[in-house]
Amino acid sequence: MSSGLTFILGGAASGKSEFAEILARTSGKPLHYLATSQPFDHEMRQKVDIHRARRGTDWTTHEAPLELAPVLEALPTGAICLLDCATFWLSNHMMAESDLDAAQSRLLRALSDCPAAVIVVSNEVGQGIVPADALSRRFREAQGRLNIALAARADLVVQVVAGLPNVLKGKLP
Repeated sequence: MSSGLTFILGGAASGKSEFAEILARTSGKPLHYLATSQPFDHEMRQKVDIHRARRGTDWTTHEAPLELAPVLEALPTGAICLLDCATFWLSNHMMAESDLDAAQSRLLRALSDCPAAVIVVSNEVGQGIVPADALSRRFREAQGRLNIALAARADLVVQVVAGLPNVLKGKLP
């Protein structure tokens, strides 16, 4: 049922979210934004405010830090949804001590069943040093597995580095 999956990944502050927003806007479809962050501190609230201001008022925003399936499955046909981001979603599940395999399976199934086109933004976390602690290593491995699964299902995969898109799979519209 999916109308297309685009996967945008890159490092922190690489320009991936802004690129994904531009890609969504140029689709000409009704815009939906699926926010996964939980702004627990002042810095994160500021980041959320910057993202909101940049998007403007023509987006319908849905907030879902953990369970994305109900939102994805309820999106209208012919719309486009920017899910920003898979990294926060995964860390939320890790903090909640969720079953990561089950959560990932639910997300992938919901993306397949989604009637709207979806752009998923995620961080590439595997290009740095090996983390010193077990929790960070577990997160890096889980994020890598999630990114591989998303890229495998996506029609278009773009890596953003220093604000520049590098198409890894598919073709930009």
